Amino acid sequence: MEVGSRLAELVWGRAPSPVRRSEAPRKSMQLTVIMILILSIDSMTAHSQSTPIRPPSTPSQNPSVQTERPETNYVDQQAEKELQTGSALTRRGEFTQAIPHLLAARGRVANDYAAEFNLSICYVATGQPRNAIPLLTQLRSRGHDNGDVNNLLAQAYIGDSQDEKALHALKRAATFSPANEKLYLFVADACMGKQAYALGIEVVEVGLKNLPDSAQLHLERGMFLTLMDRFDDAKGDFELARKLAPDSEVAYIAGAEEAMYGGNVAEAVRISREGIAKGHNNFLLLTLFGEASLRSGITPGQKEFDEARQALEAAVSERPNYPSSQLALGKLYLLNGQTADAIVHLEEARALSPGNAAVYSNLAAAYRKQGEMQKAQDALAKLAELNQAQAERIRTAPGETKSSYTGAAPQPH
Repeated sequence: MEVGSRLAELVWGRAPSPVRRSEAPRKSMQLTVIMILILSIDSMTAHSQSTPIRPPSTPSQNPSVQTERPETNYVDQQAEKELQTGSALTRRGEFTQAIPHLLAARGRVANDYAAEFNLSICYVATGQPRNAIPLLTQLRSRGHDNGDVNNLLAQAYIGDSQDEKALHALKRAATFSPANEKLYLFVADACMGKQAYALGIEVVEVGLKNLPDSAQLHLERGMFLTLMDRFDDAKGDFELARKLAPDSEVAYIAGAEEAMYGGNVAEAVRISREGIAKGHNNFLLLTLFGEASLRSGITPGQKEFDEARQALEAAVSERPNYPSSQLALGKLYLLNGQTADAIVHLEEARALSPGNAAVYSNLAAAYRKQGEMQKAQDALAKLAELNQAQAERIRTAPGETKSSYTGAAPQPH
């Protein structure tokens, strides 16, 4: 499941602004995690709109930590406008467009912390962790050694495959707010997007030491264990998540995921349907219902087929940058003979999740139906490449990766 997107909705109380296809990072998990950190931007930029002379405090509510250049008594008006524009673009998920504005503001505004932190967000979200890491380490050394900076730094290190440093940054972030559940979940989401499942378990277990009764952390650990081919171990976490938060969104997601991974498709349909009926109409549960319904063997003309179509269309409408929804809707349209529509959604799924083998098998079938044989062959060639790479990962790192219940390379849900 796309845990980062789920958490974004829980924190904001609504879905963050959809990300334009051109902005979708090739590691879609990172983007959804970063959307949460944008909550920090409001507190950093609100003051700069009135061109402050005295810098405001940091987003982690630590008044003792000052922003850069406290002696500033003159503000570069153009640079302040660049900061406002860059921050607004970042908040909307337009990370690539935000970068030049934030670069123009850097070093020329009263609140240089905001410029550099937001720039770091953009670099991580666009798959440039190596650009973010020096910015964030410099912020720490200049008096901004806070939870927000260490949180984002941990995610950047994960993106750059520096696992030990990532874990160290997470633990440092936890010293500022050990009971902040979101902190551990954000970093775990980055692990999920990187397919660093063993590290993900370490991250979650750091959180569980401080929050042993967190339903969401138990759900997360269950997902990681399952992806490492340890489903029997994962069952306890799924069941505990449901026990700790009965009738909650987390409980229904945990139940449906457990049923899907356990091969009980009918139960996955039942649980997700029940959750939706009780008002948990977010894109994750809608997608799980659609995926489970497809797996159950529904066919066009059936009532269940129409229900799955409505659920997946609603999921895509709510969160167009969620690859699993796009893929499932593309598969459903393909079954329904809507080949052109299927290709649109399958191509969206490819743009959002280019490493998902299931995308290419379905694209090949769709392009064959459309009579575009060269595109079908290209999709099959990519599928073969991904399958070979997946086999090599399993051979060289047993237990680290495992195909998901979709028959594809593991994808965040």
